[in-house]
Amino acid sequence: MPPVRLLPKAFFTDRCRQTAVFQKGQQTNRISNEEIKKVETMKLNGAQIVIETLIEQGTTTVFGYPGGQVINIYDALYLASDRIHHIITAHEQGASHAADGYARATGKVGVVIATSGPGATNLVTGIATAYLDSVPLVAITGNVPNSLIGRDSFQEVDITGVTMPITKHNFFVKKIEDLAPTIREAFRIAKSGRPGPVLVDIPKDVQTALYEYNVEPIVEKAPVPEVDPELLKQAAELIATAKRPYLYIGGGAITDNAGEEIIALADKMDAPIGCTMMGISAVPTDHPRYLGMEGMHGHYASSIAQNEADLIVTAGCRFSDRGTGNTAKYAKHAKIIHIDIDASELNKNISVELGIAGSMKQILAELTAMVPQQQHPEWDARIQDLVAITKELEAQKDDELTPFTALDAVAEAAKNANDDVIVATDVGQHQMWTAQRYPFSKPRTFISSGGLGTMGFGLGAAIGAATGTGKKTVLVTGDGSFGMNLNELATAVSNQTPVVVFIMNNGVLGMVRQWQTLFFDKHYSNTTLERKTDFVKLAEAFSLPGFRAASLPELKEVLKQAFAVQGPVLVDCAIDCDAFVLPMLPPGGAVEDIITDVSAL
Repeated sequence: MPPVRLLPKAFFTDRCRQTAVFQKGQQTNRISNEEIKKVETMKLNGAQIVIETLIEQGTTTVFGYPGGQVINIYDALYLASDRIHHIITAHEQGASHAADGYARATGKVGVVIATSGPGATNLVTGIATAYLDSVPLVAITGNVPNSLIGRDSFQEVDITGVTMPITKHNFFVKKIEDLAPTIREAFRIAKSGRPGPVLVDIPKDVQTALYEYNVEPIVEKAPVPEVDPELLKQAAELIATAKRPYLYIGGGAITDNAGEEIIALADKMDAPIGCTMMGISAVPTDHPRYLGMEGMHGHYASSIAQNEADLIVTAGCRFSDRGTGNTAKYAKHAKIIHIDIDASELNKNISVELGIAGSMKQILAELTAMVPQQQHPEWDARIQDLVAITKELEAQKDDELTPFTALDAVAEAAKNANDDVIVATDVGQHQMWTAQRYPFSKPRTFISSGGLGTMGFGLGAAIGAATGTGKKTVLVTGDGSFGMNLNELATAVSNQTPVVVFIMNNGVLGMVRQWQTLFFDKHYSNTTLERKTDFVKLAEAFSLPGFRAASLPELKEVLKQAFAVQGPVLVDCAIDCDAFVLPMLPPGGAVEDIITDVSAL
C-alpha cells in the first residue's frame, strides 16, 4: 500500500505545487501524467478532496456563497487560495449566472458552490438557465449530515429532487470513497455530448470524513458516435438537388466551434446563413452570407428566406417555438436536414426529411467535401432583394437616439477603445435589439439567456464572462431586468471586474408593454414601473462611476468616458417607452403574419 500522509494545510508536494501558475489573478493547472504518477497518496478530508478534484479537473475560478453546510469546503478553499480563485457574489443566483457566463465565454465548465436549503434553492434559476441553453456547469451544494437527512433538519432540502428535471444528472454523495469519482463524473457529463448542468450534493459528514486521494488526469468528453456514411450521402444528394438552400445554425454550432465549417458549407451550397438567437456569433455578423437571426423577432431577410427555401440544413438548434412560430405553417416548401449532437432533438419539434446525430464540426466538414459546388443565381438575387428590404426597414436617422443608434454608439465606443469586448444581455426588448443590431466578429462574444429567458441573468453572466476571459464585457440591460439582480454591482466593484453596464431605461417592462399595446388594447397592467430610481446615484452608492445620457451626442460623449474606466462603470441611457422590437411574429402566427409596421395595425 502506498504511504499515507495527513496534510491539514498543504495538499501537494513541492513538485506538484509548481504546476500551478498564477498570472494576473488567473490560474492555470497543468499536471503531466509523469508528475501524477510521482504523487504520493494523500489522506484528506472530504472538503479538501472536493477542492483538489476541482483543481485536478482544470478549475481555476469558482463562484459561490459560504454557509454552514459548506463551511468545511470554504476552509479548504482558504488553504488552497494560491491555486484556485473564489469569487463571492451578493446572492447565490448571481453566482450561478456568473458560473454560466464564465462557461459560455470560455468554453470551460463553470463551477458554483452553495450551502444547503435556501443557498441551494437560490441556484435553481441559474441551473435551469444553463440547462435550457446547454451550458456546462457543475453545481456543488452542501447538505446536512447523512444521519439528519429526511428529518426536516435546519436548512435541509432535497436539492437533487428539486433539480432533477433541470440537470443532465445529479448526485447525492453518501460515502467519502465516492466523492472524487463523482465530481470527475460530473465534469465528464457536464461537457460531453450536448453540454449541461450537473449537481453534486454533499452531506456535512462526507465533507469531514478522511479518505485517500490520488490526483488523476482531466476527464475526457465521452466519445461521439460515428455517423452512418449513408446518412451523409443522402444529405449530400438533397443539397445537390436544392434550388433555394438555407443554412440554419444554433448554439450547438458554437459549442462545437464549427464556425469555419459553417461558412465553408454555405459557400459550397451557395446558401445564405440564418441563425437562432443562441447561434449569434458563430459566424461574423458582417459576413456576406449572414442574414442574421430569424423567428419571432428575427431579421426580415432571414425569416422570409427560410420560409421560401426548398431545403433547410439545420446545425445545432432545436426548432424552438420562438424560431418556428406556428409549426403547422413552418417552412412549408422545404425539406429539412437536421444535424445535432443530441439525437433526442431529431424529429421532436419539427418532422424532418433527414436527421443526423453527431459532431457538428465533423458532419459539416464531411458534407462540404462530398457536395459539388452549387450555384443558384436566381436565389442569390432574391436574397439580395430581401437584404435591401431589411436595410430599409432597419434604417435610422443619424441624429436620433433610438435603440439601434444607441447600440451603434456602444459598438463604436468599444471599437475606438480598442476593446475586444464580450456582450452580455438581460432579457426583454434590449436583448432582441442587441441580437438584431450589435456586430459580432468572434464566437462566444454574445452571452444571453435564450431558452429560459431569465431576467436578471445579465450582470452575473457579464461578471463571469469578464472574469473568465479578462476582457471588458458590456452588459446591455433594461431597467426592469437590471432591478432583479443589481446587487451584483457589489461583486463587480469588489473584484474590479471590467464590466460596462449599459441600461436602456424606458421606465417600463418594454416587451410585455409591447404585447399589451398590440394585442391587449393598451391595457398597461403593471408594466409602467414608476420607480424613479436614480441609477447614477445607485452606482455611486456601490462605489463605481455612473453616467447618464438623454440624447445621441450626449451618449457618444458619455461612452468615451465609460470605456476609459478600468473597472466597472454604469451608463443610464433614456429610451422611448413606445419603441418596439420589429419585425415580430404575433402569438400563434407564422412568417406570413410578420409585423413590420405597427402604424398599419
